[in-house]
Amino acid sequence: MANFNIDQLKFDENGLIPAVVVDSVSKKVLTVAYMNRESLQITMEKGLTCFYSRSRQELWLKGETSGNYQHVVSITADCDYDALTVVVEKDGPACHMGTDSCFTNEVYQSEELHEFSLQGLYELLEGRKKEKPEGSYTTYLFEKGIDKILKKVGEECTEVIIAGKADDKKETIYELADLAYHAMVLMVQMGITVEDVHRELASRHVIDHKVKQEKMTH
Repeated sequence: MANFNIDQLKFDENGLIPAVVVDSVSKKVLTVAYMNRESLQITMEKGLTCFYSRSRQELWLKGETSGNYQHVVSITADCDYDALTVVVEKDGPACHMGTDSCFTNEVYQSEELHEFSLQGLYELLEGRKKEKPEGSYTTYLFEKGIDKILKKVGEECTEVIIAGKADDKKETIYELADLAYHAMVLMVQMGITVEDVHRELASRHVIDHKVKQEKMTH
């Protein structure tokens, strides 16, 4: 964005451009708001989302009163330069109703196609731990507790190694999926969120990038 000229953007007749705000971890659309030139400049300067309220006719820095700030990861314009996608790390609920996202009212769901995400799986596992439905394997793991869960994680690690050593791609994918599932059961058991792991991986990416840069300069 350092070399980007804001004049390339096409603001509408009211001087506004729509901004689709997306969670960097879950990839969920959190909200759709509007920015004008000033709010966009503030957003880029502060690294926090700032919008223009059409109803109040004024700028508003998201989180200024609620504390639910949105830290900007990236801003991308579409092919026509008349809409923005703003990827953020959020400090709390995005919606003024207190929900994670403003988009909670389901209008249509395909019977054949189903959306999947790690965050969605995590929330499903949280539900299993809380409700403990009978006959559920996940319920069984939570009832057995941490030792059983850790044993399964260890077993699945071994299965991944065996499949990988055999150079069996299909089997390795299958075993990696099993490992990921059991690892997420462990996460729910210990209160570790997807966002916690995401942030740890992101911090390692920065470190790895710096190491590579250092090697290139020597």
